[in-house]
Amino acid sequence: MSLAGRVALVTGGGRGIGKAIALALAEDGANVAINYRRDDDAAQQTVKEIEALGRRAHAYPASVDDYAACEALVASALADFGKVDILVNNAGIASRGQSVADTDPAEVERCLRTHAFGAWACSKLVLPSMRAQERGDIVMISSAATLHMAGWSAPYNMAKAALEALALTLAKEERRNGVHVNIVAPGLVDTEMGRRLVKGAMGVADIRTMDENSAFGHVCTPEEVADAVRFVVSERASYVTGQRIGVDGGAF
Repeated sequence: MSLAGRVALVTGGGRGIGKAIALALAEDGANVAINYRRDDDAAQQTVKEIEALGRRAHAYPASVDDYAACEALVASALADFGKVDILVNNAGIASRGQSVADTDPAEVERCLRTHAFGAWACSKLVLPSMRAQERGDIVMISSAATLHMAGWSAPYNMAKAALEALALTLAKEERRNGVHVNIVAPGLVDTEMGRRLVKGAMGVADIRTMDENSAFGHVCTPEEVADAVRFVVSERASYVTGQRIGVDGGAF
């Protein structure tokens, strides 16, 4: 599944699922632009690991909930790499577990802007570059949350649902331009965010204790999510667009 000669921009790519995706795409031959919000050390470490694979990489700080920051991010990536023909909209935040009645309006706006607005902005800004290439790919990292819509999660559920709506709309608009748009939707994943989630919501101190009751005997890993991404952007998915791939062990 060679991605030689292609350039990927991964938002939230410094750690967790984003890092696994960035490394997987680099392993398959892509050069990678890493976006991150605050953790400079983690982002620079990811850059080093990509460079160790023989690929080019740069890290760019930007909060994707801000359009001007997205403009600067994409402009910098295009200046450094010459193009972006793979975009993975992975940046995301969790909501605080409040009921609709108790949720702060600012939290709703923050989730929507990070997940959906940021993905819209980055997609809009990279499309001119993608349309000029033989093929473009946009992948939205969503969540199994959009299937079960659990209570006490309205900001997150709303944001991921909007993200998926964007993907399905964009897939129809851009297929004539050779751009594939797909959704990868994991369930619980063994990341820093996943570990915080199970500790806060379930009182589980060690996420690995959930392996026994999880599909295939383990909680999903970031690398398993990354494998779905590397497939949909590859030549093996040449006729795949507008699809939602669940990486949840069949749980939903």
